[in-house]
Amino acid sequence: MRGGKVAVVGGSIAGCAFASAAVRAGAGEVVVLERTGGRLEDRGVGLCVHDDRAAELVAAGALPPGIAAHRLERRRWVVRDPAAGAGGRLFWEQPFPFHSYHWGLLWRGLRAAVPGAVDYRQGVAVAGVEGAGDGAGVRFAGGAAERYDLVVGADGYRSVVREAVSPGASPQYAGYVCWRGNFDAGLLEGLEGAESHPGAVTTVCFPGGSCVIYRIPGPQGLRVNWVLYAAPPRGAGLRFDDPTSFPPGALGEELAGHLRALLEREFPEYWGRALALTAPGDRFVQPIYDLVTEPTAAGRMLLAGDAATVVRPHNTSGAAKALQDATAFGAAWGRAGSWEDLVAGYQAARGPAGRDLVGLARRLGRAQVEETPVWREMSAADVAGWWERQLAGAAGIGGQAMSS
Repeated sequence: MRGGKVAVVGGSIAGCAFASAAVRAGAGEVVVLERTGGRLEDRGVGLCVHDDRAAELVAAGALPPGIAAHRLERRRWVVRDPAAGAGGRLFWEQPFPFHSYHWGLLWRGLRAAVPGAVDYRQGVAVAGVEGAGDGAGVRFAGGAAERYDLVVGADGYRSVVREAVSPGASPQYAGYVCWRGNFDAGLLEGLEGAESHPGAVTTVCFPGGSCVIYRIPGPQGLRVNWVLYAAPPRGAGLRFDDPTSFPPGALGEELAGHLRALLEREFPEYWGRALALTAPGDRFVQPIYDLVTEPTAAGRMLLAGDAATVVRPHNTSGAAKALQDATAFGAAWGRAGSWEDLVAGYQAARGPAGRDLVGLARRLGRAQVEETPVWREMSAADVAGWWERQLAGAAGIGGQAMSS
């Protein structure tokens, strides 16, 4: 199948990957419609990709080589224990074969790899999408409309395209949030009390939550990225029924004070002081949502990345999933004899994968935030068994192999 006009709504990680995949597959014209004007905001967020998934994605052409990444090797689980020292007590350690990325650097690498033939438009707000017989129509905020042979919704967890594919589907609040932040890794050199391993991910565990801390590459060198999961303060009047976030500078004293109290009360001294190094402008709160969209494709429209399924971050699979979606899209195109074949093939490949990822993330969220064990009383063997029960037969975190 060659030719045709494809619109990709959203120009972030998934959008860039799908635009490139469509060109490689043989689309005649590819247009990316990105709401944001100028450079996309990334807030310095870190992410990780499993080494095996990265190798598959590089081989498929979905992950361009040369993008800055930091190698991670093991994950260390610690609890506050003054008798064990400022760094806390290490109660379990597991292999962690991942590389970490800076969201902005990853996006720039994917954006640079988008073929020049793609019409990448920024500052374009899509108001709605609807099926149009042998195509799909895109309505813009200004009232204009365009018709395409296929529309890809890569417009994130608040997707406009999702409403056309699966009306009424909306992410649901999981009952807790994550505080996120990052700071210059060089600041750790002046922080005494524990040894910080460049290749390690540290998970600080406490009643009702956990925090993951690791290094990521940054535009000016290594940074420390952290994600702390816990319930928000009670009685704060915060509403999360509509998907939202609290950007840097907009936390408010209620959320900022709750974070300070968690660090002082629950964290080993070293890690509490480390996270306190984060500047207010590099700190924000992201409520946790999830969603299984059924279906992820309909008519001449399909969904990608967070528009298709919203997966809690515990899986460490978000970026890999978006790139795998694009890879599966290209493979489905190669097998298809019609647009209908393409849409059906994509749905068959990525619908089950999305459901599995959401299910695993929900189990991990319950185990690490909503129904935490008594971490301090667990032996290494106890934790290993607890971890396997959460996986429930899954090979591990980081996403599934494309061949599975």
